[in-house]
Amino acid sequence: MTRISPLLKQATPVTVDHGEGCYLYGTDGRRYLDFTAGIGVTSTGHCHPRVVEAARAQVGSLIHGQYTTVMHKPMLELVEKLGEVLPEGLDSLFFSNSGSEAVEAALRLARQATGRPNVIVFHGGFHGRTVAAASMTTSGTRFSAGFSPLMAGVHVAPFPTAFRWGWSEEEATDFALRELDYLFATISSPKETAAFIVEPVLGEGGYVPGNTRFFQGLRERADQHGIVLILDEIQTGFGRTGKFFGHQHFDIKPDVITIAKGLASGFPLSGIAAPEALMAKAWPGSQGGTYGGNAVACAAAVATIDVIRDEGLVDNAAQRGTQLLHGAANLATKAIGDTRGLGLLVGSEFVDENGKPDGTKAAAAQQLAGKKGLLLLMCGAYMNTVRMIPPLIVTSEQIDEGLSIWEEVLAEI
Repeated sequence: MTRISPLLKQATPVTVDHGEGCYLYGTDGRRYLDFTAGIGVTSTGHCHPRVVEAARAQVGSLIHGQYTTVMHKPMLELVEKLGEVLPEGLDSLFFSNSGSEAVEAALRLARQATGRPNVIVFHGGFHGRTVAAASMTTSGTRFSAGFSPLMAGVHVAPFPTAFRWGWSEEEATDFALRELDYLFATISSPKETAAFIVEPVLGEGGYVPGNTRFFQGLRERADQHGIVLILDEIQTGFGRTGKFFGHQHFDIKPDVITIAKGLASGFPLSGIAAPEALMAKAWPGSQGGTYGGNAVACAAAVATIDVIRDEGLVDNAAQRGTQLLHGAANLATKAIGDTRGLGLLVGSEFVDENGKPDGTKAAAAQQLAGKKGLLLLMCGAYMNTVRMIPPLIVTSEQIDEGLSIWEEVLAEI
């Protein structure tokens, strides 16, 4: 009898029969409030009628039109639609299937455009599981261990993770920027540095938001040295943080952004956006792929963007995110050392009586929540942060429902 790989362990006890909105319905007959959203993917909720209809209609017209062989209408519509929401100047797009592919495409573009070998990433970042992407991932060794050697030319600078160091955000930011300059002086000369790659909010690294001074410091250094600033918006894009893209909280302009997850409400689709002049510096043949820009996924993405805009989901994410963050912070017990987030990305970091990471208690809380009907995930280097990632359609009442269950969980553990 064949089975799924034993390494693919479920984070929740649910086998799904169907999903609707913010809820999943198990084959056990139970209804579960889904605050995982497929790891931030089902931005418009499960099976939004407009997304379903767009995909259904496209399946009956064209399923696969390989985009270096033929063009198709859904991709052309998506390019136009993205032009309405992307930051000004990011007017050239390349589509792929997964976040890892998008990150590797962004890295390849930066190296080819600059002729430089090195890339600087930031401690706690997650960028994927393929070799180059895993080489740039520092949110946990589980993503890169066991298949060395990894890609060369990757150097790691601090992210302003204030709680980990026990500092203020200002102190953490001073340290991060100072150490970045020291890295330039000691490890990777700016003349050999092609790119910075950084998440606006650390995802797998523990749901840690950056801040304006940190990101503007990166922009200043990128401009000074001709370094490509790549913002990994795979988890933070498409309204998740309460702005359309996460970097927009910090008043900076990236050179490249990577997109995926919430773009197509569950259909595999990713990509990078860059100025056309920069994208044109990629070498011929360096971009492509069999399934990138799939017609059905593109149709779903067009519908997703329409739903996000027509239903005011970016504003909803901002309002419900504030409600969720404040609610989770108010419920925090001594077992939780820090509650943080941005928009509908909220993390509760568990610690023991000595203030050290407590992954055991975090796992107990996440599992108990699932048994009570609230689906959550964990993250962080020590897997001691429980994260809440509701769909962007979540209502005030559903936030209260989730917080009520979370309160029960914290009281019991």
